Amino acid sequence: MADLEASLDHIIPSSVLPPFRAKLVVGFISLVCFARSYDGDFVFDDSEAIVNNKDLQAETPLGDLWHHDFWGSRLSSNTSHKSYRPLTVLTFRINYYLSGGFHPMSFHMVNILLHSGISVLMVDVFSVLFGGLQYSSKGRRLNLAPRSSLLAALLFAVHPVHTECVAGVVGRADLLGALFFLLSFLGYCKAFRESNKEGPYSTFWVLLSILLGAMAMLCKEQGITVLGLNAVFDILVISKLNVLEIVQKVLHKDKLLQNNGMLRNGGLLFRMTLLALGGAGVLYMRWKIMGTGPPPFTEVDNPASFADSTLVRAVNYNYYYSLNAWLLLCPWWLCFDWSMGCIPLIKSVGDWRVIALAALWFCLIGLMRQALCSEDSHKRRVLMLGLGFLIIPFLPASNLFFRVGFVVAERVLYLPSAGYCILLTFGFGALSKHTKKKKLITALVLGILFINTLRCMIRSGEWRNEEKLFQSALSVCPLNAKYADLNRHADALNAWRNATVLKPEHSLAWNNMIILLDNTGNLAQAEAVGREALELIPNDHSLMFSLANVLGKSQKYKESEALFLKAIKAHPNAASYHGNLAVLYHRWGHLDLAKKHYEISLQLDPTASGTKENYGLLRRKLEQMQKKDV
Repeated sequence: MADLEASLDHIIPSSVLPPFRAKLVVGFISLVCFARSYDGDFVFDDSEAIVNNKDLQAETPLGDLWHHDFWGSRLSSNTSHKSYRPLTVLTFRINYYLSGGFHPMSFHMVNILLHSGISVLMVDVFSVLFGGLQYSSKGRRLNLAPRSSLLAALLFAVHPVHTECVAGVVGRADLLGALFFLLSFLGYCKAFRESNKEGPYSTFWVLLSILLGAMAMLCKEQGITVLGLNAVFDILVISKLNVLEIVQKVLHKDKLLQNNGMLRNGGLLFRMTLLALGGAGVLYMRWKIMGTGPPPFTEVDNPASFADSTLVRAVNYNYYYSLNAWLLLCPWWLCFDWSMGCIPLIKSVGDWRVIALAALWFCLIGLMRQALCSEDSHKRRVLMLGLGFLIIPFLPASNLFFRVGFVVAERVLYLPSAGYCILLTFGFGALSKHTKKKKLITALVLGILFINTLRCMIRSGEWRNEEKLFQSALSVCPLNAKYADLNRHADALNAWRNATVLKPEHSLAWNNMIILLDNTGNLAQAEAVGREALELIPNDHSLMFSLANVLGKSQKYKESEALFLKAIKAHPNAASYHGNLAVLYHRWGHLDLAKKHYEISLQLDPTASGTKENYGLLRRKLEQMQKKDV
């Protein structure tokens, strides 16, 4: 610990180390980073979560917040996204009441102040993670790592990946979740205020920490992961256990394991039991409230999770992890929405992107090896806690336990970025220790802080209105079908056409062009694009389906039928394929065939309202024809 502090003394001047002054610097810089967003509009998801959410309005009973999801839908509904965040919605409602309506400025100001407060709180959190937990005789917690904690807090405060959470009002869920997460962690630390070593502790503070963790979850789902971090902290810092030694003894069935501190220490086992029972109880209540199971996400939300091959799913999930790591490492490459075809699936080992997977795991395995095997106990502890803070809060977004409704989302990196800041600060210390060019390291650190601050200011400006936000995404993700959502059809077509020039076999870009041209009534152009696409990708059933729809609208029934049947042969369980073929037969006058395919479609998807309606029309028509015959 002393070595790390000494190695940073040329980077962090002593004049800013007093606790109040250090927190003042962090708070001020965090405000500077995101101040440009204070008078922005409601953008992107803000409209659904705030403007169109009846739970914010006074005429809606306050009790409804506890039965509705984040978007104002009843949790028992099959269409609910099950995002249960009543405490966040409550703060929106208070904002609405105090500002006298939907005035964005007051909503944005709260977000900016929340991030500033969290950044200040990070100084205390990082001081514990770097310096350990020690108290003075008067019960005041000592900051044994003032330079490390200040540098890590500054890196956190100015990280551009936080812009979505701060500048987008719906990001308040992540901010509030992080706030209660940190309070839960610091509350857990207070349980050991009476002693520097394992011994007396306060069960009250452990239970309060669990309650604060539950409150974090009521703001954002990943808040509950603080209980896992508390457990890791207790094992490594309070009980000072060597994880590698314990694992080795377990593997070798060492009889001396019973003399190990973990088994000998009843207090640790009791606290672990409390954390486990508290977490399980909170998750059970959350599941009961959710009511009808997981939310009904679609393939466009998270295409990898719908892949038939387990290997394809695993490879793409790991690629998503590498993208998240890259956003932390190089946050110049930011986009408000990574869904709707933004990131094509990796389908073969020949795809160059698998290099990113290898790089990610090479780095993680190297860090884990140092965290477990280093002879330096302080190094082991800091690396383990850094990895814990990086990985544990990210687990709910990893697709490992359940399918999530996004591919990559910058907002879920708000808490994991704290782990990244720990590792980066430790890395700067190690570099300073092993090089004579101290000024170069100082310039590097200051350069990163300055560039990230500048990037935050620029990115905050891009979040001020939807037009700027969508424009900023063009260079990062030109394949996303939501440009079309702004009715900027020419830009969308140009983006997709450029994508097919760069990658002629890009099926999704071709499909997006066909569908957009079809929806805007340009049937001849849609047909031309569809035929061009099928020449390049002749066995793609989704392209056959899209072109068949266009041909059917152009009354080229025979060609349309042939393509529909070919698409169904390739993908027989697609309800929409049978449903649209039935519509074609319906228009064409082949009513018996229409009836057959309507019924097949409804067997595959009984909830398809459009198919039900069309089938009802056909049955009434057939009944009328039978009456006439009689």
